Amino acid sequence: MAEQQRSVDDILAAAEAAGVRFVSLEFTDVVSMAKAVTIPLDQFPDTLERGKWFDGSSLESFARIAESDMYLRPDPNTFTIIPWHDGKGTMARVICDVVTPNGDRFEGDPRAALIRALEDAAAAGYDYYTAPELEFFLFQTFDGSFRPLPHDRGGYFDLTTDLAAAVRREIVDALLAMGIAIEASHHEVAAGQHELDFAFVDALRSADALMTGKYALKAIAQRHDLQVTFLPKPLYGVSGSGMHTHQQLRYHGSGENAFMDPEDQEYGLSAVAKHFIAGQLAHARALCAIVAPLVNSYKRLVPGYEAPVMVSWGQVNREALVRVPRVRGTELEQTRVELRSPDPSCNPYLAFAAMLEAGLDGVRRRLPLPAPVEESLYMLDESVRRRRQIGLLPMTLGEALDELRRDEVMREALGEHIYERFIEAKSIEWAEYCQRVHKWELERYLPAF
Repeated sequence: MAEQQRSVDDILAAAEAAGVRFVSLEFTDVVSMAKAVTIPLDQFPDTLERGKWFDGSSLESFARIAESDMYLRPDPNTFTIIPWHDGKGTMARVICDVVTPNGDRFEGDPRAALIRALEDAAAAGYDYYTAPELEFFLFQTFDGSFRPLPHDRGGYFDLTTDLAAAVRREIVDALLAMGIAIEASHHEVAAGQHELDFAFVDALRSADALMTGKYALKAIAQRHDLQVTFLPKPLYGVSGSGMHTHQQLRYHGSGENAFMDPEDQEYGLSAVAKHFIAGQLAHARALCAIVAPLVNSYKRLVPGYEAPVMVSWGQVNREALVRVPRVRGTELEQTRVELRSPDPSCNPYLAFAAMLEAGLDGVRRRLPLPAPVEESLYMLDESVRRRRQIGLLPMTLGEALDELRRDEVMREALGEHIYERFIEAKSIEWAEYCQRVHKWELERYLPAF
């Protein structure tokens, strides 16, 4: 958050050297749809100084009619050339904050919600860092349907030499050229499924990188006549796509990892880390509505595919909601906490804000950490689960929304404006799903009834 601002002269010099003609002013709406206004480069200096006007009321779930006058205020540190654009170097992008005519942050801007949460953390003495693992499917289109590439039968970490592997490398090259650090990329469990692992950076830059990464994936895949989807469960009977997110609190100022404790012989976790995990477990059911925000998200959160279904934590247990990856004794500074409920359809600004505030609530209230669960959760007898007070994650978006309505910490994390519009948009989505007649129902019931 203390990153030094790039000067206008430096930005313009880099743009002119690369032959940039247009700048895409990018922002995100409440339901995670990327938006943009494109301007010629010669208007960019004025936009940096004054912002760029747009009609906020024209975007669904963003602003009321009375709040139509909005301005995009570019964050200079996010300015970068778009390397895959046709006529390479002719276009750049910059991520913007949405502000009101008097220059205040617009409370309906998801990026503002995350900035506010990061300021809360800084006031408590911490900086929040994240490293998401973005899973996705690469499909071919065929007669209006989607299917994995015919030769893609790869599994988890399989070494392949197919088109998808080449596309992954091209995507990583593009993101690296844009200053986004990728630690690894690999094939995932299902045919056509892949993963990009983002490096640890502060949560605001991490959310910015995710929005850019998803856009880059779609743009580059299209150049190869492929379709990328971030739908959590696009195919029945195979693993869904998650966005497991590794997290750290670091002490504000020193940068030291606040989660590590060499004296904790079992997990290497500090008291701060244990309270943070306890906070995320306490708010896990309401948090689901934000980090797993689609009807389809809950078809991923089912037994059998290493997706979390219960509110638990552990180290070796990949069915746990929160996992503490093992680190070697000499690398305790890498101690981190992995939340496994998020999926790639979420708005990363809102997801990180809610995840942070849930953890901070545990730290502030010094919530006790329940005992870990290392055995298979799917095999736990119901009576054992209840006796050990292991809760269940919501089974539907409707159930998750009910939990969100009851959780004041999550409401405050979103802010009243976003909370109301998020609930409204997702309630409509859930109601429409419940009212529709689906293919499965016809196949199952029509012949019998």
